[in-house]
Parts: sequence; structure tokens; C-alpha cells
Amino acid sequence: MSHDPQLARSTRNAHLIIFARGVSDFGAFLNMVALSTYVYWLSESVVFVSIFLACRVIGGIVASAFGISFFRRFAGRGALAGLDLARALLLMPLLVLIPTHQLSILPFIAFGIGVCNSLFAIGLNSQLPTWVALEQRVSTNAWITSAAATGAVFGSLLSGLLIATGGFEAVFTVNIGTYVVAASLILPLRALYSVAIVAHRGLSAEWHELRKGLRGAPVLAAMLLISMLDTLGSAAHNVGWPVLSQYISPDTAKTVMGYLLAVWACGKFVGARLASAVLKDRRTQSMELLFMIGVALMSSGFILTFQQTELWLALVLVVWAGIGDGLSEVALISRAQGEPDSLRLPLFSLLTLIQMAGFGVGMLVVGPFYLAWTPAQVIVLFHGLPLTALVVMGLWMKKLPIDVGAWRKY
Repeated sequence: MSHDPQLARSTRNAHLIIFARGVSDFGAFLNMVALSTYVYWLSESVVFVSIFLACRVIGGIVASAFGISFFRRFAGRGALAGLDLARALLLMPLLVLIPTHQLSILPFIAFGIGVCNSLFAIGLNSQLPTWVALEQRVSTNAWITSAAATGAVFGSLLSGLLIATGGFEAVFTVNIGTYVVAASLILPLRALYSVAIVAHRGLSAEWHELRKGLRGAPVLAAMLLISMLDTLGSAAHNVGWPVLSQYISPDTAKTVMGYLLAVWACGKFVGARLASAVLKDRRTQSMELLFMIGVALMSSGFILTFQQTELWLALVLVVWAGIGDGLSEVALISRAQGEPDSLRLPLFSLLTLIQMAGFGVGMLVVGPFYLAWTPAQVIVLFHGLPLTALVVMGLWMKKLPIDVGAWRKY
């Protein structure tokens, strides 16, 4: 055990961040499931649910556009804790207003939560190197991904239980509590590692600097492109879960879907732990290669899962997809955090923009395909996109003046 006080403080910071992220993501999933159900219960309209979800996605896209300006002005733990408290305050009207008055403000609540969720992710990921030592960064990212996967499972499962036992008010009260707890875990963080002070520049100057930086890191640029295509695949399988569950067992479709999501999240937990073990050397090439392996496993795992009509086979294969998800997420975030201080914030803003826009567009685009095609065919098409991009990336890298030998040692 290290007696270095700086490293001990870094470990304390890492633990606080991991628990805060786990609680925050638990709240986010609890919120997503409960609010979507609540909107449908109030409106009795699928169209209104779609508008509600679209507002949430648009909020995330808007946040990624002004996230750079926000965190250049309000860096540090205070802004992140404030975002958690803002999410808690956004839910308060659902406890004090009568249901007929709530319907008109729910799209605004969804937009606000979308903004806060994305800003929190951008701020936490881009500033983590100021709180956590370099040698602990990959391990912390892996535990954050593991905590997020655990939060996703428990948030999704407990929302239904809370609605059944205590009604929607119970869910919203617990949800407000999770955000307050997350804020209280963020506040004790202490900056340990100095970063270059970057003066606030115009948005165009920030993006110009990022484009210049990505031209100098072509593999990272390709990883971002693959990540964008991967969000289309994610949209396809998220829309497809209920359809696949209906195919596997029409009588118990909701239970089947719960099993699939829980087992996928367990796989993601395992993938994150594997990434932590594999990336102990913290080499850039290791992170880039692990990202490619993770995406290949994830997309192929989802393609094979959606070919199944037997539950046990689907569960085995969805673990494969989850492991790939965990590997790729930890590798991508750790690789992006290795960029210089001036680029890290715009890079995470761009990554969030890619993920939110890709997922939002994907949810709109994939729906009509399910009307004409089987789930298996839809997933082959949309998860085939990142796989094709990986092949193209592999062929393209052979022509780049980079140390390919370093990859082979891995």
C-alpha cells in the first residue's frame, strides 16, 4: 500500500467520483424509466412520449454545444454538484403540482434533465485528470463504467417496483434523493494536479483547435467516427429490445427484456474490469486497439443476440455484447483523457454531441425498419456499420505513418 499522501488523496477522490457517478446514473435510469411511464400514464399518447424523449435528447445536444463555454467559466466540483442539485430541483414540480398542470411542463423538465445529464458527463470526464493520478486513471474509468452499468440495472428494475408499491411520487422522491446524495459526494473533491489554464475562447476557435488536434491524432479521430456509427447501432437495439422479447416469449415479454438488460449490464461490468487489467501499461496504442476489439465484440454480440429465439442463447450472447461495451467505453474515455488540457474539454463535448445526436437520429431512423424487417435484419444493418468502419479503419491504418509494430506487441 502506498504511503504517498498525494496518491492517498487521489484514491479518495477516485472513490468519491465512482460512488457519485454510480448514484447519479442510478438516478438517471430511475428517472428515464419512471418519467417515460408517467408521461404515457398522464397523456395516454405514444406521440407525447416521443416528444418527451426527443426533448431530453435535444437537451443533451444543446448541452454539448455550450459545454465548452460553461466549463471554461465554471470549472471544478461546484459546477458538477450544482448540476446534480439542478436535476433534483427540476423534479420538484412533479411533487407539488396537480397532474393536469404537470403535462404541459414535462417536455421542459425533460429538456432540462437532458442538458444537466450531458453537462455532468462532459465536466466529470474532462476534469477527472485534475482529481485522479495518471496511474489510477484507467482503473477509475473502469470503475465508473462498472458503477454506471450497476446503476442502470438497479435503476431500471427498482423503478417498476417503486411505482407498484409507492406510486410515482415515491419514485420522484427517491430520484430527488439520489441527486442530492451525488452532489454531496462531489463537493469533498479536491484538485490535486495542476492543468494549463485555458482562457475562454470563442466557440469557433475551440472547434478549430480541436480539428487541428484531431488531424495530429488520426486514430483518435477514427475512433470518434466509429463511436458515432456505434450510437446508431445502440439506437437500433434499444428500440429492438421489446420486439426481440416478444419474439422469444410473447407471454412474458417484459420479464425477458428485464433479463436481457440485466445480463447485458453484468457483461459491461466484466468488460470494464477486464479493460482495467489490460490497460495497466496506459499506452496509447493499447487503448486504441482495445477500443477496436471492444466495438467488434459489442456489435457482433448484438447481431448474434438478435438472431436468437431461445432465451438462454440470447442471454449467453448478450454477455458477449456487454463485455465489448465495457471494453470500448473505458478505452475511449481513457484515450481521450490523455489529450492536452486545451483539447480535453472540446473533445468530450464533441464526443457527447456525437453520442446524443447519433442516438437521437438513430431512434427516428430505425423505427420504420422494424415495420418492414425482422429485428435480426435491422440489427445486422445498423450494427454492421461500426463493424464495416472497423475494417476500413484497419486497412487505412496500414497506410498511416504510425508505429504499427507497437500494436503487434499488444
